Amino acid sequence: MILGVPKETKLKENRVALTPDTTKELVKKGFEVWIENGAGLPSFYNDEAYLTAGAKMTDKNTLYSTADVVLKVNAPLPDEVAKMKKEAILISFMWAATNTDLIDACCKATISAFSMDAVPRISRAQKMDALSSQANLAGYKAVVLAADSMGKILPMMTTAAGTIRPCKVVIFGAGVAGLQAIATAKRMGAVVEVSDIRPETKEQVASLGGKFIEVTGDDSIKTEGGYVKGVSEEFLKKQQELVSKHVKEADIVITTALIPGKKAPVLVTEAMVQSMRFGSVIVDMAVEQGGNVVGSELNKTVQKHGVTIIGEGNLPSLLPMNASDLYAKNMITLLLHLADKEAFKWEMEEEITKGSLIVHKGQAVHASLKKTLA
Repeated sequence: MILGVPKETKLKENRVALTPDTTKELVKKGFEVWIENGAGLPSFYNDEAYLTAGAKMTDKNTLYSTADVVLKVNAPLPDEVAKMKKEAILISFMWAATNTDLIDACCKATISAFSMDAVPRISRAQKMDALSSQANLAGYKAVVLAADSMGKILPMMTTAAGTIRPCKVVIFGAGVAGLQAIATAKRMGAVVEVSDIRPETKEQVASLGGKFIEVTGDDSIKTEGGYVKGVSEEFLKKQQELVSKHVKEADIVITTALIPGKKAPVLVTEAMVQSMRFGSVIVDMAVEQGGNVVGSELNKTVQKHGVTIIGEGNLPSLLPMNASDLYAKNMITLLLHLADKEAFKWEMEEEITKGSLIVHKGQAVHASLKKTLA
C-alpha cells in the first residue's frame, strides 16, 4: 500500500501529515511512503530526513495519481481530489458538514474519505484525537501571543521601586484549548477567571487554579460528545451580562467557543471591547468560524478602541514541529486501526470506522451529511 503525503497548500499552514519518525514506523510495518518534495520544510523536516526514514520523494501530480492513501492535515482542494486514482482513500481534516464542495468532489472521484475531526470522542480513540492534540497547542500559543502583545508582564513582581500587580486573564470556554490556556496563564503568574456554560467544567477549572464565573444554565444548552451543540440567544445574552464586568477589568481575554457545523457564538460585544482598559489584548481563537469577538478579523491583528484583537486563524501552525509530531501520531494510530499494509478492513459497523468515514467508494455515508445532502 502506497501512502502519499502532499505539501499543505492552505494559507499560513506549516504542518505536515507525517514526520520522519512516523514515516520510519510505517515503513517498518510494510507500507510504502511517498512524500512530496519539500512537504516537511515548513515544519523543519527536510527531504533528507524523510529519505533516511525510508520514504520516496516525488512531485505532487505523481503522488496524487499513484497513492493508494493520501494523508493530509487540511483536505485537498476539489481539483486535487480529482487527480486521485479511483477508489483511493483520503484521510485529513474535512469539516464535512460545512464543506459540501469537498464531499461532491470525493463522490465524483469515486474515492473514500475519513475525517480526522470526526473521530469519535471515546476512550479507545484518544490517541487518534487530532482535535484535542491541536487544541492543546493552540491554547498554549494563545496565551504566549497575548503576553507578547501586552505592554506589561503577567506575574506579580516586587521591586525596590514598587510592586507590579499580576495581570488578570479572562478565558471563555474550558474545553481542551481553554484548559491549556488556563494552565499556561497560571504558570506565567496571571490571575485567571473562566466562563463556561457547562457547569461540569467548574471542577476542572478549579484544579488548574482558575476562578469559575458561574452562569446558571437552562434547557437550551445541548451537549454531545463533550461539545456544545446548541444554546439559545437568551442564554448567551445572560452570559454576556454576567461576564461583562470581568471583561472590563481584564488585561487579557481569550475566547475558545465553537459549535461544530455552526457559526461561532458572539461572546464579546463591541460595548465590552470598548469597556476594556487601553492596552488590553484579546485573542479570538474562534475567528476562523466567524469569531467570538465583534471586531476580530481572520489572520489579522487589529486595534479597536485601544484594545489589540488577535485573530490568528491557525494557532497550531505557529508551533509546526510539535503540531506535526502530534498530528502524525494521531494519524498513524487511526490508519493502523483501519488498515494493515495490504488493505483496509472496512469494518463498517465498528464505532471508529463508522464515526470517521465520510465518503465510501463515491457515496456519502456519514450521518452528519444526511441533512446537508437532502
